Order: sequence, then structure tokens, then C-alpha cells
Amino acid sequence: MHPVLEKVTADVVERSRESRAAYLARIDAAIANGPQRTNLPCANLAHGFAVCSAVEKDALSHAVKANVGIISAYNDMLSAHEPYQHYPELIKQAVREAGGVAQFAGGVPAMCDGVTQGMPGMELSLFSRDVIALSTAIGLSHNMFDAALYLGVCDKIVPGLLIGALSFGHLPAVFVPAGPMTTGISNKEKSRTRQKFAEGKVGEKELLESESKAYHSPGTCTFYGTANSNQMMVEIMGLHLPGSSFVNPYTPLRDELTKAAAKQVLKFTALGDDFRPIAHVVNEKAIINAIIGLLATGGSTNHTIHLIAIARAAGIIINWDDFDNLSKAIPLLTKIYPNGPADVNQFQAAGGMGLLIQELLEHGLLHGDILTIGDQRGMAQYSQVPTLNDGRLSWEAGPAVSLDPDVISSVEHPFAAGGGLHVMHGNLGRGVSKISAVAEKHQVVTAPAMVFDDQLDVVAAFKRGELEKDVIVVLRFQGPKANGMPELHKLTPVLGVLQDRGFHVALVTDGRMSGASGKVPSAIHMWPECIDGGPLAKVRDGDIIALNTQTGEVNVQVDQAEFDARVPTPNSATGHHFGMGRELFGAMRANASTSETGATNLFFVD
Repeated sequence: MHPVLEKVTADVVERSRESRAAYLARIDAAIANGPQRTNLPCANLAHGFAVCSAVEKDALSHAVKANVGIISAYNDMLSAHEPYQHYPELIKQAVREAGGVAQFAGGVPAMCDGVTQGMPGMELSLFSRDVIALSTAIGLSHNMFDAALYLGVCDKIVPGLLIGALSFGHLPAVFVPAGPMTTGISNKEKSRTRQKFAEGKVGEKELLESESKAYHSPGTCTFYGTANSNQMMVEIMGLHLPGSSFVNPYTPLRDELTKAAAKQVLKFTALGDDFRPIAHVVNEKAIINAIIGLLATGGSTNHTIHLIAIARAAGIIINWDDFDNLSKAIPLLTKIYPNGPADVNQFQAAGGMGLLIQELLEHGLLHGDILTIGDQRGMAQYSQVPTLNDGRLSWEAGPAVSLDPDVISSVEHPFAAGGGLHVMHGNLGRGVSKISAVAEKHQVVTAPAMVFDDQLDVVAAFKRGELEKDVIVVLRFQGPKANGMPELHKLTPVLGVLQDRGFHVALVTDGRMSGASGKVPSAIHMWPECIDGGPLAKVRDGDIIALNTQTGEVNVQVDQAEFDARVPTPNSATGHHFGMGRELFGAMRANASTSETGATNLFFVD
């Protein structure tokens, strides 16, 4: 085992000792109560299985069969979640064949950041994760279940489902993916059209045609944003069946994997002899594995927020220093857009998760001795790939070497020596930066600041030609307390155009850029956030800012005494607290924790 991995893991275990013990004590108390529905009075139980068949009622009333709750994020507007329409019946039939009962326990909301990007609805996005966690808990609160299956893919949805699942940590859990859409136009071509539109070289008709060729069918978007980072992360934690993350929807293999996931969770209930509650699966090592997978693949910076909240739900305390320290030891092994031209289908064809996990395990860069939902208990089985032989699902050895070295490399010959995720620190606060997609020549920028309080004002300034210079855009009041911390990808084409024109540009913000963080250097998630009087609220137009994403330093070059004496500027952006449902989230904004503690409201009561 790599010594850095050993050290970070030991630090997390020690830091989490009390909170993890308290969490497990609560879970053990729930486990001691036995199958939950056996504690229900007769009228309660009658309500719970009123629509079941007579055979199912008899089995459930005597606790001789396991009851599996299905929690689904299905809706048919999201391409990634549309395939879940058909999963409940597949699952119920598979569970019946395996000797159990399955009930649809509840649905959770699933919003698409692609649809809400740059729009008012995006200001609900981050908090939708907590709503999903709460909705998951409500769905499972009937005490009817011996295990649960979780159906979700995209940005805030999987983290929300996982947080909710951990609050019911006494139940075994399997996460069931839906898979990516087939490849449309290349991500590079899509981005080129976006930049041309930002420059006024193509119109909306051409832009919509391009976008529709990129996002064209059921399945997850094929770039490596938060949705696909979620799938990687859940598999490398051992919560997916091996090799199941990136199989396309509406294929025979996808359907067989869904049936197998349904049958798999039945093996691990308290009614059998191999009890595996999710509280025991998601331990400190599993969380560290998730961080490692994120770094090795150049995944979404959203998980510097989400993973902290997920870990906290299991009584585990991690922080950005853990990401930063691991990033120095974990090499970048994949190039998937925006970190390269390939999409997730090409990643899958090159060897996918099986090859990635095998490479990390062979070099002591992954915890292999964790409990999983596979038939075996460690991660070694996750180097295998699922296949159909005469319609029957089985697993076989995956490729020993990359089938496309331009997409998946090796520890001996990585794309970069480190994971490309750094903690940013200095007199402007503390944040993170993802540089795996940023060319080395752009990773250090010193330039005058232009200060904005609304992303639309940045776009307007670009259109007026006011950004045609070396500039560090400071976008303030974008933190969770200010406006819900929306993603700011509307700025990506604008800043990319400026960089392509030869200007030295960067972004510093207390907001998010997340999964599609691309070629422009940035310091994001900065805290203390501006609404709390954070130092970004003291920056003025023309102040020189030095951003060094290689060393993790971000400083305004103003005499420190003078800077300290400045009064934070109030927020000039109004109208972000009402409309499109935003007025309903006032309490969530007011009580949100910092970005480094998960930007959440969920852990006031431990």
C-alpha cells in the first residue's frame, strides 16, 4: 500500500473515531430490532402490504421472505433517468424468482443541471441533493423493508440517494445504474460550436442543432461530468455490480445486470447468513477509494462537496486536505472529456472500470480489502467485466492492458503524475482547483481583477468587449448561503474564447464549476463565502490577483493591512431569492454549512 494512502486513511480513521462509533452504535441498535416489519402492529402491516398478492402477504407477515424497497429517481424528461421507467417490473420479477418480494418504496426528485444551466432553477440544484436524501428517508420510513435498491445517475441524485441510504444503514443496499447514451457528435465539436456562438459566429439554430446531436437519446450524457463521476465513484466503493456502470441502456446486457442487482441484494439481508448492511460497506476505506477514483480519472469537483456530505452521513469526517494529499500520490490515468477528447463509451471500450481498478490495485493505490456487494468481499472481483453467453450473465477477466492508451494509461506511464485537484489557499480564503484539463502554460495567471456579482453581468461585459485583456474574473456571492451555489458553466465558453485569443484569464469564485470544469484555470468553492463577509467581497476592480494552481496559492496583491481594513462590499445582485421555487429554499440557504463541510443542512442533529 502506498504510504500516502496509508497515512491519509489513518488520519481519517482517527479524525472520525467518535462520530463513526456513534453512527455505528445507532445502526447496531436498528439491526438488533430485526426485520423491520416484524415490529409493525397488525393494522400498520395490513396497510403496508394491502396491494400484495395473498402469497406475498403470507410471506411478509411471517418474515420468511425478504422485502426489497425500490427508491427511484425516474422521470422521462432526463435522458439519464428515462430508462428507469421499466426497472421496477424487471426488479419485481427478478426478486420473485429469487424468493423475495419487492415494493416501490418511493420516488425522489431528479433535476437536470443541463436544462437549468445558467437559469434560475440552477439555484435549487445543490440543495436538491438534500431534498433527495430526505425523500429517500421518507420512502424507507415505513419500516417494511429488509433491503433497498437505489435507482439514480446524475449530479445531485446519487449523492442524495447515498446520504439517505446511509441514514438507513442497517439495510443492505445495491445501487442500480442506467448507463450512458450512445456517442453522438464529439465533445470537442460540441464545445467548438458553443464558443462560436459566444463569439457571434453561429446563431441559435446552429447551436441547437449541435446540442441535439450531442444529447440525443436515453442515457447519461457521455462527457465525464458529475453524473459519470457518480457512477465511477459508486462502483469503486463496491456499491454497483462489477463492471455495470457504463453499459448502454436498452441492451440485453443492461437488462440482465438490472435483474442481477435485484437478486444480489437478497443475498445480504439479515434473513440470510451473509448480512451486509450498507453502514458496514461504506467505511473509511470505501470513502478513500471514492476520492482515489475521482483523482485517477480527473472527475468532477462537485465531489469535493458531495463526498464530504456522504462521508458525514456515515459518521466519517474528511476534508479538502485529504483530497489534496492523495492528489500528490494518485496519478491521472484517464483522458475523458473535458480532460481529453474521448467520451465514456470510449473509456468503456478501452477497458473501463475493470482496467482502472486493476491498475490501481496492482500498484497499492486502492484499498482492496473492503466489503462490497459483489459475490466476493474485496475489490479484486471488480477487475472483471460482465458478459452475456447464450443470454446468461457471467463475469470474466477484463483486459490486462489498455485497449486504447490515449484514453486509459498506466501507473508506469500516467497522463500526469498527480490527480490534478488542489486545495487553493491564501488571503482570498480556501477553495479547490481542478487542473487535469488545464494546459500547463495556463496554470499560473497573474492579472487585474474584474469583479461581478452575477454571471449574466460577466457575459454582458464579454459581449461589450470589456474582457478583451488579461483578466481574472472574480464572481462573488455565488456560495450556498447567497444563492444556493449554482454551477457557472455559462462562463466556460466566454472565458475559453478569451483564452484562445491569447489572453491570460482565470476565474475566482465562491461558486461552483463542477464536472465539466475545463481548460480555464480557476479557484472555486472559495470560503468564507462573500455573504459571510469573506475576503472576495473586499476585492476591487483592478486589484492584481496571483493565481497559481500548481502550488495552490491564490492571493490579492494588496498591502495586507489595507486589505484587512476594507469593508466587504454588499451584494449588488438582487432577485435571486424568489421565483422558480427559490423562495421555498430560504431556510436551506440561511443554514447551509461551508462548501468544505458539504454545503448542507442535514447534520444539525447527530
